[in-house]
Amino acid sequence: MLKSPATYDEQISKIKEHGCLISDEKRVREILSGISYFRISAYFLPFRKSNKSYVSGTTFERVYRLYEFDREMRRLLFSAVETIEVALRAKLSYYYAHKYGAVGYMDESNFNPKHNHRRFISMIDQSKKENSRLLFVKHYQTKYMGEFPLWVIMELFTMGMLSRFYSDMLTKDKKLFTSAVYGENYKDIESWLRCCTDLRNICAHYGRLYYRIFSAIPAGMKEVDENAERRLFAAILVVKKLYPDKAKWSSEIFIQLHAIMDEYRDAISLKHVGFPENWEEILA
Repeated sequence: MLKSPATYDEQISKIKEHGCLISDEKRVREILSGISYFRISAYFLPFRKSNKSYVSGTTFERVYRLYEFDREMRRLLFSAVETIEVALRAKLSYYYAHKYGAVGYMDESNFNPKHNHRRFISMIDQSKKENSRLLFVKHYQTKYMGEFPLWVIMELFTMGMLSRFYSDMLTKDKKLFTSAVYGENYKDIESWLRCCTDLRNICAHYGRLYYRIFSAIPAGMKEVDENAERRLFAAILVVKKLYPDKAKWSSEIFIQLHAIMDEYRDAISLKHVGFPENWEEILA
């Protein structure tokens, strides 16, 4: 049977019954009204014991600071992933269109055997339909009978579609493209794009990053301990490696990242986000 809705006072009582210390109930009520008990309850996980009570000394203030840490980290990483996504669209469409022509993506033979061309075309058609009111979509639908050059249609691709497009390219093309753009192993890039897609979707839907076990393990990450390969640190390292402007990463993104880590150092545990002691050296 589903639980009945609880009032804010009942929610506060439940938090206190589990062993969480609250110094300002009025402030907690304000927070619960703006976030919801269900959302913030996930940030109690690091403090929960097997009997569902919280470890001694757990305070609501610290749990809320973990929530705020997450919110700021999501905002920074989502912005960084956006830069990766836009650059990938530009570079991938340039390479592929010059190799196979403006509409070479419509030819199934230009992809590897894993490629599901029918599903790929169906996703493109669905994207056109969902974005039919955009001026550039209307233009190509009317003037060019719905024929879109790759550099145009890729503007409708999600990060997941971009990742799948790269994965479905012929091996020789992945090797050439990856060597020219990233200077990394093409198989590693395939893994990193998948991880980056997962991170992007989590950030876009306001998912939790702190104390999270990510679904994908990034390949070729020698800097990451095996106990942390599904933690936030590994995901951030993927973003660093894929970020197209290395100077901007060092002068802007890392500076902001460091500021967040410094601001919340009293609340977070490096272990819970997979950060090694020398994380600054690795991510700088």
